[in-house]
Amino acid sequence: MTNTNVVPKYTQLFINNEFVDAVSGKKFPTVNPATGKVIAEIAEGDKADVDLAVAAAKKAFHRNSEWRKLSPTQRSELMLKLCSLMERDKLILASLETQDNGKPLSNSIFAVAAAIDALKYYAGWTDKFTGNTIPAEPYVAQTRKEPIGVVGQIIPWNYPINMLAWKWAPALCVGCTIVMKPAEQTPLTALHAAALAKEAGFPAGVINVITGYGPTAGAAISEHHDIQKVAFTGSGEIGRIIMQAAAKSNLKRVTLELGGKSPLVIFEDVDVDQAVSIAHNAVFPNAGQTCCAGTRTYVHEKIYDEFVKKSVALAKARKLGNPFDATVEQGPQIDEEMMNKVLGYVDIGVKQGANLACGGKRFGNEGYFIEPTIFTEVTENMRIAQEEIFGPVMSVLKFSSLEEVIDRANDVEYGLAAGVLTNDINKATKFANNINAGSVWINCYTAVMPQTPFGGYKQSGIGREMGAAGLEGYLETKTITLKLN
Repeated sequence: MTNTNVVPKYTQLFINNEFVDAVSGKKFPTVNPATGKVIAEIAEGDKADVDLAVAAAKKAFHRNSEWRKLSPTQRSELMLKLCSLMERDKLILASLETQDNGKPLSNSIFAVAAAIDALKYYAGWTDKFTGNTIPAEPYVAQTRKEPIGVVGQIIPWNYPINMLAWKWAPALCVGCTIVMKPAEQTPLTALHAAALAKEAGFPAGVINVITGYGPTAGAAISEHHDIQKVAFTGSGEIGRIIMQAAAKSNLKRVTLELGGKSPLVIFEDVDVDQAVSIAHNAVFPNAGQTCCAGTRTYVHEKIYDEFVKKSVALAKARKLGNPFDATVEQGPQIDEEMMNKVLGYVDIGVKQGANLACGGKRFGNEGYFIEPTIFTEVTENMRIAQEEIFGPVMSVLKFSSLEEVIDRANDVEYGLAAGVLTNDINKATKFANNINAGSVWINCYTAVMPQTPFGGYKQSGIGREMGAAGLEGYLETKTITLKLN
């Protein structure tokens, strides 16, 4: 077992390649959700610190700066150097992630590896975003792609190191400079990654990390006139606030990856045991704290009872406990507030007539654990079928036809992801083509990779991250026209 007591080395703000205290001198605790105990006291940044970070980022983005004068190959080399340092410190980063977030250590090790993959992917794009020449006689016209400038990035607590990489990678690839605010619940890996960026050789001001709270540090980023774009992953409630701030300040660009209430549709022609496993792993990893989790599980009436019986057995067998224990599959919710919110939804489900097939209670008396929970006899008018719970709660709904289930699956305000399990390629294709979701997985779930764009329809957000599409939010398109003699 890896040492559970890796002490965080970095607890200050990271501005202009230096770790510094907050201007106010304030600090806040970051807590281990598996124990409820404080890990470290972290510098609490606010508007004054954001102003300093933005000034550093703006200076680093000047057309004559060291950063802007780097060739695409040199930017790529810096990103790959950061990857090698993250690989070197993989167990440190994973330990910090597990302490701060509560996910099992094996999951954190996988998360760090996935973050490295995202950075490597975009390191290969530094010389591949291109403009066009346009027939426009008697002119010669061309378009040029340019970095948008200083970008603000606000990331969530559920996948801290992954969300950092998803946002740093495309911004660094095209030559932007960054002011990032990690979630106040999980600041540790972002600060360690900032130290590695300095060690890798990124010039001062290119990457800045401001730890603190949303209403202060996050708001200062969203409202800042010298920030040209904000990328945010989190709740729809905060996404709306960020959009308003962007509009009221300088009309900065926004990309938003928000909530989900994703359907997983299972037809009667599948191997039930395999379907149970896929559905289980669509909901319960990361203690259900996944934006694209397939928490609305639609099962064909012919296999519904068998599916429920086997799913309940699998959920009851899931092991909870110390996330540094290699046999543990599920850690805690992120904090007491989130635990109580999820338990509140369990109460709502029972009161509205759903059948609580298993789970639904707090696990243990230390930390913020919740038993894997399955509801059956769920209908669309219930809140547990419409609202994002963000916990280990599966709602199983019965259906009878493809046409019916497409309409039912689309009848929510979200559209982040969806899945379908079937051996009928016609059903799978019709479902995929007609479902309102940014990602559709056929005979799998949560198959997320650097090459594939990720984002949502409807209230699940604006824009895309990852893949070639992930570059667009960090680029301006300039048209240059020359009149020929």
